[in-house]
Amino acid sequence: MPPSTSTPRRCVFFDRDGIANQSPGPGYVNHVDHFHILPGFIDCIRAVSEKGLPSVIVTNQRGISRGITPPEQLDAMHRLLHSELAREGLALLDILICTADDSTHPDRKPNPGMLLSAARRYHLDLSRSWMIGDRESDVQTGRN
Repeated sequence: MPPSTSTPRRCVFFDRDGIANQSPGPGYVNHVDHFHILPGFIDCIRAVSEKGLPSVIVTNQRGISRGITPPEQLDAMHRLLHSELAREGLALLDILICTADDSTHPDRKPNPGMLLSAARRYHLDLSRSWMIGDRESDVQTGRN
C-alpha cells in the first residue's frame, strides 16, 4: 500500500483496565465474566466520535505471558467490548495489546511502541493526539 499523502489525523488513545472496564485492583481481569464495561467509557467514545476522531485502546496484558489470562478469554473480552459499542452505533479503530512481561519491550507501556504502530498503520499524528489512562505509566506513554 503506498503511503498516504493526506494530512495525518488526530486520535484518542485509551488505556483499557480502569478506563474502558472496571479495574480489577491488584490482579488481572482474566475471564469475560469479570469484564465490566464502564458506562462512562461508552459516553467518551461517543463524544470522541462526534468530534470525528478515531479511538484506539492500548493495553498491557502480561497476564497472557504469565499464563494467568487465557488468550481466548482476552479475545472474548474484546469481542464483548466491540459488541457493546456496536450496539450504540460506535466503534474502535483498533485494540492494541502488549502481552510481553519484559518492561524493556518496545510495546509495553510506558514505551510508545503501540502508539507508534497505530500511527504508522492508520496515518495518525501523535503530536496532535491524546492518551487517556488512570496510571502514571499511561501519562508517560503519551509523553514518550
